[in-house]
Amino acid sequence: MATRQQTSYERNAPDPGLVRRALADSKPVVFWREEAGAAARFPQLTKSAQADLTVVGAGFLGLWTAIFAKRRNPGQHVVLVEAEAVGWAASGRNGGFCEASLTHGDENGRARWPDEFDTLERLGRQNLDEFERDVAEFGIDCHWERNGTLRVAVEEHQVAWLANVPDRLTAGEAGAEINSPLFLGGLRDPYCAMLQPARLALELARVATELGVEIFENSRVTDLQTPRSGQAIVHTETATITTDRVVLATNVFSPLLRRNRLMTVPVYDYVLMTEPLSPDHMASIGWKNRQGLADLANQFHYSRLTKDNRILYGGYDAIYHAGRKVKPQYEERPETFQKLASHFLATFPQLSDISFTHRWAGAIDTCTQFAAFYGLARRDRVAYAAGFTGLGVGATRFAANVLLDLLSGERNERTELEMVRRRPLPFPPEPFATAGINLTRWSLDRADHQEGRRNAYLRILDRVGLGFDS
Repeated sequence: MATRQQTSYERNAPDPGLVRRALADSKPVVFWREEAGAAARFPQLTKSAQADLTVVGAGFLGLWTAIFAKRRNPGQHVVLVEAEAVGWAASGRNGGFCEASLTHGDENGRARWPDEFDTLERLGRQNLDEFERDVAEFGIDCHWERNGTLRVAVEEHQVAWLANVPDRLTAGEAGAEINSPLFLGGLRDPYCAMLQPARLALELARVATELGVEIFENSRVTDLQTPRSGQAIVHTETATITTDRVVLATNVFSPLLRRNRLMTVPVYDYVLMTEPLSPDHMASIGWKNRQGLADLANQFHYSRLTKDNRILYGGYDAIYHAGRKVKPQYEERPETFQKLASHFLATFPQLSDISFTHRWAGAIDTCTQFAAFYGLARRDRVAYAAGFTGLGVGATRFAANVLLDLLSGERNERTELEMVRRRPLPFPPEPFATAGINLTRWSLDRADHQEGRRNAYLRILDRVGLGFDS
């Protein structure tokens, strides 16, 4: 058996006492929602309603769908219902990376949709440009910064992966961008913006209501009925909506359609946020271009600066809990937060005196193709998309237009995409899902500790189209 090698984060691990001190005052609160003052702002649905279009879920996908529906047809009555509060789940908890990719990166896109990858890449970049225009047109205050991303090699075998990449950065060039002793090279990706995700969700809700959308919070949908004739009926815990069409934007939560019950699994991602950095701290790390940052490992880390110069640091551990459940108790995982803090201090030893103020987690709606899937159901009156796998900030905007195209029966470049027309394979039922996911995670960790070499299990997944290399 090959020897397990230490990663650069492990070789450069700080004293455990520094890790404990840095985490001592952190609180289990989502920084983005606290900073934005997020709370329930819309009424509960308490009496029956009529609608032309009902959208279930007030995350990014549901909010963009409602906005675009009113843009296309201002006269239609659009109702948006949310089980908790606007942007409460993944949309208000993510890292705030708004990437152009619709395919979870170039490698995944080229492997799964080689014949249309160039089209997908063009549509993704077009979507990012349009996103930026919407931010300006609607006056959306979401701390938008289109500064791109720096992807860095932190192991020698990752440097070899960059050998044939045009305009790759040397260790010195990467360090001149963001100063860390771990960075051995890198590449720039200009097609990404940074934003404050909770503010974006609240601002999209504002835009939607100004366009005439009715939003109801604390209105959990319990059932969806679609009789053969007449309108669909959306049942909440307190009332019903009779509607012509429905968009399901529930992502990691109950899909309401039997066909989608095995299509996604909730994988928990964990995040730390530092206190605001002083001018001296900022000078010590550089980061003048304020781009997003990610490494090239299978179990990758991501980080970025906030408007007030905090550092968000997340990733690495991706935890699946048996049973496909989303539970608050899964958000507190001390061993993961300790690991993240240790890796942060290994990356930036010059910040050894900083403290983390916030720690949190969220569930990612993961599917087997690691990018969104789409569909119509119930005699084409219900549209859905899910499975964004952690890259939904930008892709949900694109998906909203796809869903409205599908509901209207429109055939265009978007609806003819193989990604849109074909569903990925489902995950197996339990206990096979837990066994397969944990074996995959173990194998990816093993590859990171063996110079990137993928074992037989990962190679089989690659051959059948289920492999993933971040």
